[in-house]
Amino acid sequence: MKERVRKKRYGFTMVELMAMLIIIGLLATLVVTKVASKIDQARVTTTKANLKALRDAVNQFKMDTSRYPTEELGLLELVQQPTDVQNWIPGGYLETSDIPKDGWGNDFVYRQYTETGQPFVILSYGADGEEGGEKLDADLKSTDAF
Repeated sequence: MKERVRKKRYGFTMVELMAMLIIIGLLATLVVTKVASKIDQARVTTTKANLKALRDAVNQFKMDTSRYPTEELGLLELVQQPTDVQNWIPGGYLETSDIPKDGWGNDFVYRQYTETGQPFVILSYGADGEEGGEKLDADLKSTDAF
């Protein structure tokens, strides 16, 4: 009887390699979607925090000047000394000399005398930067309870 000589195989077969690649691809997809959703949520949270800080700064401005910032100058009056403010705090009403942007890098919009009866509203137009929208594109307002 002839004995067969078995050669030792080293490495993986093509099927094993393909199975590993599919598993790694599925795991990578799960990780990327989880991370992306957390980044989007962080942008919303940052925008809400900035809206609250701006709302508080506008209210402090009102207490000091007996008026709200004008719609023409808007939030700039929080960092640039208005002509009718005598005891100007260096740096203005914000912690920085720049007006913060929303979580997507867009400017906030300041409007007076809104239809809700509030004296002013500060808006972020969301991820798309345009008025209206749903989910991440939805507008965030300083008049919303945070």
